[in-house]
Amino acid sequence: CWWLVVNLTAMVYFCVSEEATGFGPIFEEEPLDTVYAEDSPEAKISMNCRVRANPPATIKWWHNNWEIKLMEQPDEHYSLVGGNLVITNPDKGKHAGKYVCVAKNIYGTVISKEAIVKFGFLDQFPTDEREAVYIKEGQGAVLLCTPPTRYPTDVMYRWIYNDFPNFIIPDQRRFVSQTTGNLYIAKVEVSDIGNYSCFVSSPSIGKSVFSTPIPLVPQIEKEVKRYPADIRVRFPKTYALVGQNVTLECFALGNPLPHVRWRKLDADLPPNYEVSMNGALLHLINVQYEDEGSYECEALNVRGMDWYRQWLYVEGAPEWAEHINDTEKDVGSELTLSCTAVGKPLPWIRWLKDGYSYGKGELKFSSLTFEDSGMYQCVAENNWGTIYANAELRVVSCAPTFIYNPVKRTLLGAKNGRVVIECKPRAAPKPRFIWKRGSQLLTNSSRMFIWDDGSLEILNVTKNDEGSYTCYAENDRGKDNSTGILSITEATEIIDGPSDVEVSVGGSAVLPCSASYDSSLDITFIWSVDSYVINFATDFKHYEKRMNQVNRGDLLIKDIQITHAGQYICTAQTIVDNATASLCLLVPGRPGPPGWVRVEEVRDTSVKLVWNLGSDHGSPLIQHVIQTRDFYALDPEDWKTAVTSPVFLDGKTETAEVTDLYPWMEYEFRAYAINELGAGESSLHSLKIKTWDAIPAMSPTDVHGYVGVNGELIVTWTPMKPQYFFGKKFGYVVMFKTYEEKEWHWSTVADPEARRFVYRDRLIPNTEIEVKVKGYNSKGEGPFSLTTVLFSSDTPSEAPLDVYARQVTSTEALVWWLPVYQVPPHWVDGYQIRYWRKYDDNEASASRVLVSSSVNKTRLENMRPDSHYLIEVRAYNGAGLGPPSEHCEMFTRRAPPNRRLRVYKYVSYDRKWLYIYWDHIYNYWNESYVEGYKVGV
Repeated sequence: CWWLVVNLTAMVYFCVSEEATGFGPIFEEEPLDTVYAEDSPEAKISMNCRVRANPPATIKWWHNNWEIKLMEQPDEHYSLVGGNLVITNPDKGKHAGKYVCVAKNIYGTVISKEAIVKFGFLDQFPTDEREAVYIKEGQGAVLLCTPPTRYPTDVMYRWIYNDFPNFIIPDQRRFVSQTTGNLYIAKVEVSDIGNYSCFVSSPSIGKSVFSTPIPLVPQIEKEVKRYPADIRVRFPKTYALVGQNVTLECFALGNPLPHVRWRKLDADLPPNYEVSMNGALLHLINVQYEDEGSYECEALNVRGMDWYRQWLYVEGAPEWAEHINDTEKDVGSELTLSCTAVGKPLPWIRWLKDGYSYGKGELKFSSLTFEDSGMYQCVAENNWGTIYANAELRVVSCAPTFIYNPVKRTLLGAKNGRVVIECKPRAAPKPRFIWKRGSQLLTNSSRMFIWDDGSLEILNVTKNDEGSYTCYAENDRGKDNSTGILSITEATEIIDGPSDVEVSVGGSAVLPCSASYDSSLDITFIWSVDSYVINFATDFKHYEKRMNQVNRGDLLIKDIQITHAGQYICTAQTIVDNATASLCLLVPGRPGPPGWVRVEEVRDTSVKLVWNLGSDHGSPLIQHVIQTRDFYALDPEDWKTAVTSPVFLDGKTETAEVTDLYPWMEYEFRAYAINELGAGESSLHSLKIKTWDAIPAMSPTDVHGYVGVNGELIVTWTPMKPQYFFGKKFGYVVMFKTYEEKEWHWSTVADPEARRFVYRDRLIPNTEIEVKVKGYNSKGEGPFSLTTVLFSSDTPSEAPLDVYARQVTSTEALVWWLPVYQVPPHWVDGYQIRYWRKYDDNEASASRVLVSSSVNKTRLENMRPDSHYLIEVRAYNGAGLGPPSEHCEMFTRRAPPNRRLRVYKYVSYDRKWLYIYWDHIYNYWNESYVEGYKVGV
């Protein structure tokens, strides 16, 4: 019975057609996914649903595929306010799940997209005490958060230091991962001692909790060691939706603090990226499908390097590329309804009709009936979401009528041209068409053709074709006709057209264009260049239209530049027809930039480079030049001319081998062309590539050696520059031996920034030693440096003479001596001064001062007042100490009085003078004599 009402109403409606106002339900607001906090003070959930329809639609709700029958089974929790569903005192066991709004009127039924209600919570941390973390000063530390169970899982982590709300501010040394919640300290300092608590906040439910404190106890080291970079925060394999913002985390422990760099393998980083937190965070803004790939973070300090890479997958929720719209079709006609959605993975399509499943893929109707009318929904879904497209299908049936779209009353055609007279009455089913000229029936011929949609086409029209034309339309519902009068005008023709022209840069040119046309019509001239229509209002600096005569539209081009070269077309146009003429404007100039410079093959010291030829701008290309920019270029414009094979690249060349590159180096390439007028603009740079690694080819320079104070061998050199590392894990091999030895002693130094090596074993004095150094990496060892020869020293054989000392204060003295001059192997590296109290100290506990060989006096400090001292001076070198000088004896002064002065002051009446006076202090027998007073203002 209900279907019969719908069909009859639809038939009446469609026959009335344009006058009808009824339509099926259209969603203006649909329910959204909701997270309800379990301990929320607002004890209700509101699911919104707003629908526009005529007649108004009835609203129903479904929960987990079951209808909520509010009228038949009243529920204390559910109520309907307008079309919105309100859930009072929500219960997780009863009310969590999927909700759908269903709207229905006489034209059909539609259902909303699903909305999911979930209950949010954030549990408390366990109250158990956490164990203290003991860590050496300079080492890295990781404090585990171990967050409690929660929903939603997207929470914010912070750490409290000692007391709330003293939150740790992340910096280059400290980092809080928003993935794990852990606190990472790159290197621990003594000031880090204290209690740390993990603080978790859930923005969705507005709740925060924090853990019991973790004591961190740094262990003080006499000498803080240095540690290589060690990446501990590693971003996982990540899936992102196109258009989202993504943040990748990477943080390393190490001392000194590591520097973090980001790169994308085989491509540049996306254009909309940002790096924050001193390199620890890589933000990708509005990610696109092309941003998918492998991303790498590299952490580096002077002790070593670490790297990590992982994939970012970019996928997409369904989006409509093509969807259904309200459709009106004739009864009995064919129809195909189709939707196309894009997304990743590719969405699949299903259909609903009046709320019920109605098939998949395309919907095809071979002969529409009134029962096919209704509300159709196309549903596209993939792993990331579901979208709906709604439309109403109306099947119509009525007699032909020209009321809304009659044949044009006045028709115009150009002589010898083509005329199409449209005939588009409103009719259902599709009518049959007959054309008459006056009373003459027209049929298809070589000059006339009646199209399938009823339009009449006439070719090569003449004055004889003028007259009245009538279109007759008829179907099983009735018939109608409409008439128009055709008039033939003279054709438009170009009589003075432009021809090809060559103009120098900065010059001017006039391109002529005139036409003949029917005098009863108006004419206009349109100019375009390379399919771009010239806008004389905005391009007036270079283009000007000259209308000296009615039938002329010449183009003046001023201050011509290379960019103005191209194909120009003049179009003379009337309301009936048009005519065109074209020319090529040549502007000789320097070459344009080559296109799409790209690397196709990569080796250790060379690459194969390919590009597309750029425009020669009217002068043949003579040569191409390749330029490179490496990773260590300080200036963005620091491009260097590359060495190529062949050496000379002619103007027709589109590929070359770039040679003499550094192995294991990141490069960019660009090219430019040269013609007779000079060098052209450079191309855009290629994507960054990295050459293969190779064995080092260079050796360290400035290799020297000497023997230290304790007889140890010290080897120094100038570190090699990073571009000469040629690979990963670069370091140095130090080799040395005495002249008599056949086998070399060797040791490795893993720090690429190192510049010295110390061999701790004591060397035999007066021995010739050979030293050499080379670099190595993961591929092998490079060449040795030049061999350096040095001699181990023998101890000085002479003692310093004329040692003399003088007291300065009660705790300080000055000491002088005559320098010792000796030749190898007894050379002097410096002097050792020892001093001790003659009767009160043991000589073995004497204080020591070391000075260089260029110094022959020094100050002795921290002496005892009123004491008898012995002073001794010795020369030393790497082999040890020479003989001692004669002991010099001296007495330190007595200590000064240690009592405070009693000071009095007086200020004059006019406040211009300050008078001070004091009581004298007299020294005791064991104190120095008071020689005077010092007044400070």
